[in-house]
Amino acid sequence: MCVIFFYVNSNPEKDGYKLILASNRDEFYARDTKEVSQWDGVDNCYGGIDMEPGREGGTWLAISGKDGIFKIAALLNLTGEPKPRNAVGRGMLVTDYVRNFGEKFDNVNYNQRLVEDCSKYSAFNFVSIEIGSPTVPALVTLCSNVPPGLVHYKENSCYGFGNSLPSAPFEKVRYGRNRFEQIIDSQPQQTELVDELMSLLKCKEKFWPDAELKRRAPNWGEYLSALNVYVPDCGYGSRTHTVILIDANNKMHFIEETMRSQDPNGEWCRNHIEKQFPF
Repeated sequence: MCVIFFYVNSNPEKDGYKLILASNRDEFYARDTKEVSQWDGVDNCYGGIDMEPGREGGTWLAISGKDGIFKIAALLNLTGEPKPRNAVGRGMLVTDYVRNFGEKFDNVNYNQRLVEDCSKYSAFNFVSIEIGSPTVPALVTLCSNVPPGLVHYKENSCYGFGNSLPSAPFEKVRYGRNRFEQIIDSQPQQTELVDELMSLLKCKEKFWPDAELKRRAPNWGEYLSALNVYVPDCGYGSRTHTVILIDANNKMHFIEETMRSQDPNGEWCRNHIEKQFPF
């Protein structure tokens, strides 16, 4: 279970942002993970890394920048769908997209190939964003594989996605998107913006009942109905809160709070990576 909210503007005002993104990673606390950093051997590529045996090198959210282009990608499971036999790990979808540049790996071609060869993966929503020249609209795409399909979105709007199809969002995603838009519209200064987005991600209110969530997760549905997930006695919940900003001058702020232990009430670590991209 995960959620993501974002706003994209390829040509913002001088005090505006090309990207404002807030996301929760919901996962088993015991799953081995490397915290956000610049990836070894890759210029200008940032994100956490999955270290689960057999899934090493994949990720759920990452960003890169090169040759005047930003690429952002996120992976969200589609809850409650059958799992194919010998399913291939999905985390490399994000890794491959953000690590590679050129025509073969641009937003359009990458997603077209993915939707043509997606049956080998467990059910997913793959969100990909490409921001380039201020004179060219950003590309925002959601690829799902149950059923296979692509949806393209315009920039200059606030979007929110979770672990259901975009046509049937969970109630917490509806609430989160609306609250995200309110925060953006209030035009807070950067520190306040980050604080308000982190507060949104930590919201423990349960948006229940939820017919779609109950259908997809009949046993855990109520626990999963909060943006900040906690499932008692299962070692599962929201273990990472992430905010990413790219300002009009191509400076990135990647702020992440993540659990250090397997106790959500225990120690958390906050990382803040600042990077001025030389575009």
